[in-house]
Amino acid sequence: MSLQELYRYINWRMDPEDERAGERFSRIAEFFESISDELPHEGKVLDLCAGTGIAGAALAKATNAKLLTVLDARKEDLEKAGEWLKIAGISPKLRTVQGDAREAASLVGEHDIAVLWGYTMPHFDPFDAVKLFANAALTLSNDGIFMIEDGDRVYGILYRAGYRKFLIEGRRENCTIASMHEGYDVVRGTFKRGYYILPGFKKISTVEFHYWDIATQLAIGSVFFGEYKLIRRNDHRVEGVGDVLIFKKPKRKIAELLLE
Repeated sequence: MSLQELYRYINWRMDPEDERAGERFSRIAEFFESISDELPHEGKVLDLCAGTGIAGAALAKATNAKLLTVLDARKEDLEKAGEWLKIAGISPKLRTVQGDAREAASLVGEHDIAVLWGYTMPHFDPFDAVKLFANAALTLSNDGIFMIEDGDRVYGILYRAGYRKFLIEGRRENCTIASMHEGYDVVRGTFKRGYYILPGFKKISTVEFHYWDIATQLAIGSVFFGEYKLIRRNDHRVEGVGDVLIFKKPKRKIAELLLE
């Protein structure tokens, strides 16, 4: 059982045939349009942990990109990336890569913008995050930009809401998806949660999460990039888009040393 198995049951609103995913695409594109003046145009866009490529297509549209590379572990999602380009009304060269974002530098060539969208950071523990940032830096041109959409889970989940040992994660026509706390790895800093189908309590998968705060992500990013900034959701005011971390001026030599 794996994360890929879980994703078959939980709707992340990224299927091109889903009307709500279409609304989400429009909002993502709206955000990228709002900051388009500080983004490279007519370049190469890399969408990491892309799923169906919904964010990458929105970014390619906002920057008139000539190449969109979508990288994800799930082949069945990657096959839908071309549909988002049709919806966006654009036709850059599309490249799909099945692989691990922690190894992106060995899987793809140089790009001008890399993006990690959709609150994906909890799937990376602190050791993985270092590899992620290093690989992102190595895939970018000297003026390249790395963007992450996320939220502060230390404050939002662990403090404000409180960590829940049992949680309803979503509902489908004939079942409910629930998760339960199943352990904590003190070395990796990850919470283990089992996912189950109700009724029947059939187990789907066990997934590990690291609950990131924003400050730590910015600090790790500052090791591999010369500039960083945060755009809070209250500042950009685009509904459905979270906080956005932006990193510029990749420190490629530091990234190379770390990966060696």
